[in-house]
Amino acid sequence: MSVHVAKSSLDSIKQKVLQGERLTFEDGVTLLKSNQLLEIGQMADMVRQKMHGDNVYFIVNTHLNYTNVCYLDCKLCAFGLKADNPNAYTLSLEQIEEKVKDMVSKDFAEIHIVGGVNAKLPFSYYEDMMRIIKKHLPHIHIQAFTAVELDYIARVAKLSIEDAITRLHEAGLGSILGGGAEIFDPEIRKIISGHKTDSDRWFQIHRITHDMGMKSNASILYGHIESPEHVIDHFIRLRELQDETNGFQAFFPFSFHPANTKLAEEYKLTRDTTGVYDLKLLAVARLMLDNFPHIRAFWMMIGLKMAQVSLSFGVDDLDGTVMEEQIIHAAGSKSKHMVPAATFIDMIKETGRQPVERDTLYRKIKTY
Repeated sequence: MSVHVAKSSLDSIKQKVLQGERLTFEDGVTLLKSNQLLEIGQMADMVRQKMHGDNVYFIVNTHLNYTNVCYLDCKLCAFGLKADNPNAYTLSLEQIEEKVKDMVSKDFAEIHIVGGVNAKLPFSYYEDMMRIIKKHLPHIHIQAFTAVELDYIARVAKLSIEDAITRLHEAGLGSILGGGAEIFDPEIRKIISGHKTDSDRWFQIHRITHDMGMKSNASILYGHIESPEHVIDHFIRLRELQDETNGFQAFFPFSFHPANTKLAEEYKLTRDTTGVYDLKLLAVARLMLDNFPHIRAFWMMIGLKMAQVSLSFGVDDLDGTVMEEQIIHAAGSKSKHMVPAATFIDMIKETGRQPVERDTLYRKIKTY
């Protein structure tokens, strides 16, 4: 992915960064093609320091994957299964309630809900799920559903996106997820995600959510068949919507795990992303997404050690404690399912930074 880029090219970019000038598409491509990783990291760290000082954020949260039944059959995914697969499941509302009851004493600030696109579920299922959670955990923030899920939930229920989100919000939804972005380039997106919600629709749903006063996040899936140009195009499209709405809170990249995916089989993709590419992508995201408040390293994707190192490459958020995550593990991730808050605190302090426990909306709960 890297080629030698003359240092003078990075010098001109560094001058822009120092002056707070917005980087161009060409600047972004130059950065991603450069092998000057430490210099790129230093630039990104300078931006992070200016925005957040020594604060590094994390959240005490949990995940709920309510179904792995999915009708989209994306080549990038190892999680979604057809309904007749013996390993397919959909949690009943009674099962969800039992899981939620077990969370009552755990002091979670957020529950993160994501699943497959299951066309058999009525809209009332999603509303009742929100109400059950709020019944037992009235103070928890429900961050749920990607734009892809919302697209199909609304279509199946024959509702507009506005009406679907309004009803879910009234039932307890606090904000929506940033997943399903994958790669916005239509040709690459068609290959890796088939007939999944297209990028225009993804942006429309996030724009509507922001216009309704709710927040969301944004993501990218990298390390498969994309080029540097596709990545930077992706960043610039996100930056443009953020200029309009200021509704995105954080950006976080998902590294592609090839195990058990049709995409890896078809394109002979045999290895996970490298540490250099992981760090470079995070750093370039911090430099390109100048209007995004936070850049988040998802430790479950790149590992705790690499996530800690990323704090010197523009990252100011280590995500959350997480429990029972299934989507990434279905693709072969060997990471833990949960990391206690104490681990984040120690990791952050070791870098000389200030650990800040936050809620979903980045309000400070406790500084350590």
